Amino acid sequence: MARDDSALIDYLLNSPLETLQAEARARRDARGPARMTYSPKVFIPLTRLCADVCHYCTFATTPSRLEAPFLSEDQVLGIARAGAAAGCKEALFTLGDAPERRYAVARDWLAERGFSRTIDYVRHCAARVLEETGLLPHVNAGILAEDDYRMLRPVAASVGLMLESTSERLLEKGAAHHGSPDKVPALRIESLAAAGRARVPTTSGILIGIGEAPHERIEALLALRDLHREHGHLQEVIVQNFCPKPGTKMAQAPEASEADFLRVIAAARIVLPEEVSVQAPPNLNDERLAELIDCGIDDWGGISPVTLDHVNPEAPWPEVEQLAEVCARAGLPLAERLTIYPRYLASDDRSWLDPAIRPAVLRLSDSEGLARDSRWSPGVAEPVPGTTDAPLGPILRGPGSRRIDHILERAACGAELGESEITTLFTARGAGARAVVEAADALRVEAMGETVTYVVNRNINYTNICTHACSFCAFSKTSSKAGFRDKPYDLDLEEIAERAREAEARGASEVCLQGGIHPRYTGETYLAILRAVKDACPSLHVHAFSPLEVSQGARTLGMPVIDYLRRLKDAGLGSLPGTAAEILCDDIRAQICPDKLTTAEWLSVVGDAHRVGLPTTSTIMFGHLERPEHWARHLLALRRQQGETGGFTEFVPLPLVHMEAPFYRRGESRKGPTWREAVMMHAVARIALHGSIPSIQCSWVKLGVEGAAAMLNAGCNDLGGVLMNESISRAAGASHGQELSVDVLRAAAQSAGRPLRQRTTLYGRVACESECA
Repeated sequence: MARDDSALIDYLLNSPLETLQAEARARRDARGPARMTYSPKVFIPLTRLCADVCHYCTFATTPSRLEAPFLSEDQVLGIARAGAAAGCKEALFTLGDAPERRYAVARDWLAERGFSRTIDYVRHCAARVLEETGLLPHVNAGILAEDDYRMLRPVAASVGLMLESTSERLLEKGAAHHGSPDKVPALRIESLAAAGRARVPTTSGILIGIGEAPHERIEALLALRDLHREHGHLQEVIVQNFCPKPGTKMAQAPEASEADFLRVIAAARIVLPEEVSVQAPPNLNDERLAELIDCGIDDWGGISPVTLDHVNPEAPWPEVEQLAEVCARAGLPLAERLTIYPRYLASDDRSWLDPAIRPAVLRLSDSEGLARDSRWSPGVAEPVPGTTDAPLGPILRGPGSRRIDHILERAACGAELGESEITTLFTARGAGARAVVEAADALRVEAMGETVTYVVNRNINYTNICTHACSFCAFSKTSSKAGFRDKPYDLDLEEIAERAREAEARGASEVCLQGGIHPRYTGETYLAILRAVKDACPSLHVHAFSPLEVSQGARTLGMPVIDYLRRLKDAGLGSLPGTAAEILCDDIRAQICPDKLTTAEWLSVVGDAHRVGLPTTSTIMFGHLERPEHWARHLLALRRQQGETGGFTEFVPLPLVHMEAPFYRRGESRKGPTWREAVMMHAVARIALHGSIPSIQCSWVKLGVEGAAAMLNAGCNDLGGVLMNESISRAAGASHGQELSVDVLRAAAQSAGRPLRQRTTLYGRVACESECA
């Protein structure tokens, strides 16, 4: 043991408990967003046979007390399906250590089904659960070799092995681990190291009160610390208190005192690296949940709405609502997580997650690597979780965050927020998130008043043939022979002009023209399209051509972008849509649209447009591979560009509609943003862009009318256009229709307690409002 570790042990064992608790809380609170987590799980006791005979255990039993040595595949799947139906994300496989080493009946049962070892059957069942239910297996199978862990990687998102203790004394006759060969500390440490070498996120922990000495508890924590320092694989450490159980050899053994238990929890937070979570089981401590929080824990472990805790069947799971209330009072909102922790998923390092299981994890994940908070996704016909009165949905009362309050005060004064400050706002939950939304709406009133605006327009997507292969795009087709949901097309000039005339006849003040990057289109093509519309409808505002199309047009004519923009303006172009921005971070663009404009190129085109007097909108496409820090960088890039050239009229968040997106169908993307993330995007954009871009628009095509209405009380002031013939979102699978009537938009505004007014593309007043759209 290192010399400084001896001093640390002395400090942890002899300092006042209150001192340790204060330090543990401070370390926990400095780790990141204020929250507590838990994993909604279903407990699958694959076998209760075990090669060991731990003197405190009631889980392990003998063959004569079981109907069969193992659960059948049908039984496993029945439990898993019930868990999935109840909203679980994790399938916890718990079982005794290698029972085939001890029981012939276990060996025979496995052999009859083609398995030589229990772990092989575990892998088979985990694969079926993953494939047939979508639950993420977490495997607690005892001591395993490195090859076993590697074998589990494609079917298990994480594994678990309790260290329990490093005390060799517990193996002596009469002690807790006597007769249990798998409880030799060195074997367990080596197995945990093997999991690290195999790059499997791992849960471990210690058991308090089974005969170990106080200093041995700290030594066990130090051993886990050293394992993580070497391999980086420990996602959490459980500090579990022993509870004597009738019918065991330790039924009369004393429990650790509450003070000793709390001391070890605080010590765990102090000893372990900050990225390792500290967990304590709530079902064994339901009378002291607040005290556990005060000791620095940040996680409650798995909680099942379906199955009991088979290891501690006498201790029922607490109600999640009860936990949420306790956490809210402590200022730590409760959030669902996955069995794999966020830092192993929401990271540029992909080595911790096998490609075979990554799609299942992404389907359940939000942008931070936590669990999705509802079944809602953009474009689906699901009720939205929020309302106009409560955009985020119900939130428990609790203390706010001084850091969030300070950031909001700076933003209200017009200060440019930093990346970390904006990221903090995005990751706020509970009372902190509500404060962000309320602040955003107050800034909306200050900047734009109470009136909700909209424009009567028509989308004309003149071709869906595109040379680019953006991984999120279900609209474009690579050639006239390709196709998936829609057939390739290329409208002629007369058809484009006719659609413009139809739009004007129906009261439109704007046509929005965009299309794929057709291999035969040149800069002259775009000019011809523009002239066709202006010749047919001279007074119609033409809002056309993404920065990518402008760049393409200029390149084909061999002229600078700014000169080409002047030609477009002279031909009648009124403004540009700020699409093709996606995420203004080149590390993400390289993954989702590698052949599109870079961030600098996109900003250069819109900057040139502003310089020649062509206003543009600005957008973000979010909910796929990016993280909150990317959102923050995107907003800052827009704010700084606006400070230079001043031509952005609005900001439009565009949540990914995932259903037909190619990268989602390949298992390479999330399912769009969660509802909370969608609300926070609109709210944080209002705050981060305050004093810079005045209008924040919400997309009813992506969010639905009810969703868009809720955003009106989360910082938004504009509902966009009626969008006759919107086709890009529909191609991606959106179910919210291709156009809306003004009456529907008015009802949405009224549901938020706000008046509605028609506007022009550039936010001017319309003399005679249209009722025809």
